[in-house]
Amino acid sequence: MSSSVPAAPTTGYYVSIGDSYAAGYQPTGPMVGHMTTKGFANDVVTLSKAKGHTYTLVNFGCGGATSESLLKSNGCIADMRPVNGPTYDVSQAQAAEDFIKAHAGHIALITVSIGGNDVTSCGAAKDAVTCLTSKLPTVAANIRTLLAGVRAAAGAQTPIVGITYPDVFLGERATGPSALADLSVMGFQDFINPTLKGAYAAQKAVFVDVTAATGAYGSMTDMTTVKPYGALPTPVAKICQLTYYCQWKDIHPRPAGYELIAQLVVAALG
Repeated sequence: MSSSVPAAPTTGYYVSIGDSYAAGYQPTGPMVGHMTTKGFANDVVTLSKAKGHTYTLVNFGCGGATSESLLKSNGCIADMRPVNGPTYDVSQAQAAEDFIKAHAGHIALITVSIGGNDVTSCGAAKDAVTCLTSKLPTVAANIRTLLAGVRAAAGAQTPIVGITYPDVFLGERATGPSALADLSVMGFQDFINPTLKGAYAAQKAVFVDVTAATGAYGSMTDMTTVKPYGALPTPVAKICQLTYYCQWKDIHPRPAGYELIAQLVVAALG
C-alpha cells in the first residue's frame, strides 16, 4: 500500500463508487445472494469512528459494474443497488460527480472498487495472460477518466482510495492442484495490481493492495487447516476463510473479508 492520503475531514459525506464489492453483495448460495450492509463501505463508516471520523455514506455502487459500464451505462437496477443506495438515471460516474459537486466542501472520503468484472472472464480463457494484457489498458484508461472527473469535482485535497481484490482463484487449490491458481498470483502481482495502482496514482489517489493483505503472496509450503478441506497452503486457506470462493465458487468476500478491506481503507486515512 502506498502512503496515506491527505488528512481526511472528520465529518462529511463518504462517497462509494464501484461494483458489487462497493455495493456490499453477499451470496446466500451458489449463484444467489443479495445486497447487504456488511460490505466494506459500511464497515469503513463504523471503523472510522474510532479515529474520530463521522461519515454519512452515499453508496453509488452497482453490482456487475465494469470500468466501461460505470462510465457509459445509465442507472442501476434495483437488485444491484446497495441497501439505501441512491437511484440515478445517468451513468454511475456522472451521478457520483454530480453529488460531489452539489456538496462541495462536505466530501470527506471517496472510495473506488472497479475493474474486477472487466477481467474475471480471463480465468476461463485459454491464454489468461494474453487476455489480461488485452483488457487491462482499457481498464486503466477508464479508471483514469473516472478519477479525472471525480478529482475535478472533489478538489485536490479530498481523499480518494482505490482498492484491488483478493486473489479468489487461489481457492481452486482447495480441492487439488490448479494451474489457474498458480497463474493467478502472477496475474495479480505482475499485471492487474500494477495497472490499477498506476491508474489511481495519476490522480493522487491511494491504492490499497487487498491481494497482498489477504495473503496471496505468502508461502505455499506453510499449511493451515480449514474445514472441510483439511490442510491447505496458507494463502489458499485465507481465501477460503475470507471469501466464498472455496464454498460456492463465488468471488465475493465474507463479512470478515469485507471488514479487512475496510481496515485497510481506514488505515490509509492516517
